[in-house]
Amino acid sequence: MSTKRDDYISWDEYFMGVALLSGLRSKDPNTQVGCCIVSPDNKILSMGYNGLPRGCSDDDFPWTRDGEDPLETKYVYSTHSELNAILNYSGGSLEGARMYVSLFPCNECAKAIIQSGIKEVIYDCDKYADTPSVIASKRMMSAAGVKFYQYHRTNREIKINL
Repeated sequence: MSTKRDDYISWDEYFMGVALLSGLRSKDPNTQVGCCIVSPDNKILSMGYNGLPRGCSDDDFPWTRDGEDPLETKYVYSTHSELNAILNYSGGSLEGARMYVSLFPCNECAKAIIQSGIKEVIYDCDKYADTPSVIASKRMMSAAGVKFYQYHRTNREIKINL
């Protein structure tokens, strides 16, 4: 009788890997953020990445971060990965779900996370921790009982040939 392998990836590695892989779909030349929403029994419910809304061509809208005219920057057009994942879910309620995301959610995404019933956010990077948006996000999620914590990388290298 053979024994099962013991080098399989953990649930956290799996779902954060899916979030990171989802972010690679983003056309944004500066920031690629991915998200994976998971049920309490570890089933993937939805995924998302930052990009333009459905029907808006990636070639017809700006991807620049800076500019005097806000209408010539990406910020007024792009949808964040977390909101995309929430909106992409068509199965009913997300109550009690977990969200894995490669970048800590902004205040606008935090509102959607709270309203959708997601109860836990596992994030990879928190590079905007000192910004008003993220400070507000953490304040709202704490007040609403949404747990959040940083993913601890295992530094396991996984190679996938596509």
